[in-house]
Amino acid sequence: MFDRLEAVEERYERLNELLMDPDVISDTKKLREYSKEQSDIEETVTTFRQYKEIKQQFDEAKGMLQESLDQEMREMVKMELEELEEQIPPLEEKLRVLLLPKDPNDEKNVIVEIRGAAGGDEAALFAGDLYRMYSRYAEAQGWKPEVIESSENDIGGFKEIIFMINGKGAYSKMKYENGAHRVQRVPTTESGGRIHTSTATVAVLPEAEEVEVDIHDKDIRVDTFTSSGPGGQSVNTTMSAVRLTHIPTGVVVSCQDEKSQIKNKEKAMKVLRARIYDKFRKEAEAEYAQNRKSAVGTGDRSERIRTYNFPQSRVTDHRIGLTLQKLDQILQGNLDEITDALIVEEQSRAMEEAGK
Repeated sequence: MFDRLEAVEERYERLNELLMDPDVISDTKKLREYSKEQSDIEETVTTFRQYKEIKQQFDEAKGMLQESLDQEMREMVKMELEELEEQIPPLEEKLRVLLLPKDPNDEKNVIVEIRGAAGGDEAALFAGDLYRMYSRYAEAQGWKPEVIESSENDIGGFKEIIFMINGKGAYSKMKYENGAHRVQRVPTTESGGRIHTSTATVAVLPEAEEVEVDIHDKDIRVDTFTSSGPGGQSVNTTMSAVRLTHIPTGVVVSCQDEKSQIKNKEKAMKVLRARIYDKFRKEAEAEYAQNRKSAVGTGDRSERIRTYNFPQSRVTDHRIGLTLQKLDQILQGNLDEITDALIVEEQSRAMEEAGK
């Protein structure tokens, strides 16, 4: 492990030199590439240097005990040794985690697609609850949610809502929401007080940059149409809504949230690029995923990942068997306890595999 850490530190120093090189500074692509690489390993290097400093202090204090010291000084050195010794194992554990292979998409913005599934109007209402939960979570993280496309039903729910979350590291946490979410509660439309079970699906896609997905104009069919839905003078009057069809893959995206056709097309292109990138990524990883069954929560949307039980104010994440009696807090966007537990589980499994 320490040989790898030394190599990472050497690379970090080399990147410092490269980022001061006039040839690199004048090359936007290289500058961005090296800056990102340095940013990715900065925490590892900082932690390793902290570890080395504490280890050096520990060795020096240990050496002092070999010298002739009075009783008071000897006790002080022993206390310092105990304090330093306690700091070493947690830092070693953190370094092992930092050396695990990272998901290259972790730092990206995300596009989230929520659709009401089984349960009709109740499923659409639940889709709305999930959207609000994620919006609050995003805002608490300092991220910015932005609606791209939505289709409301008559009672305030969403048959479908697609939105973007802009923020560093959004995918690293939001990717665990990918799957089928189940709700158990008495619907407002239920007069007999019976508990119904409904589901909504959540798809979390990393935003793809243009350099990652090569989409040619000739491969895209663009259709414009009048927007529909409640509110706004432009509704049903101007051809502002846009539908993009990527002919080679058959992926279709529409957007009508903005009054401007240009803005709708820009938003639709982001979703189109993300969907195509996700399609190719999943195809490329299919064989690998069959061999590696330990991944937590990044499967397809048919996987039932979580149940929200209203009568008992209970949320259960089925992937790790975690149950919390905090339904209200979680729906308010307090997802950290669930997300942190999923990250720890994923890291633990990755470390087990690395040790095989």
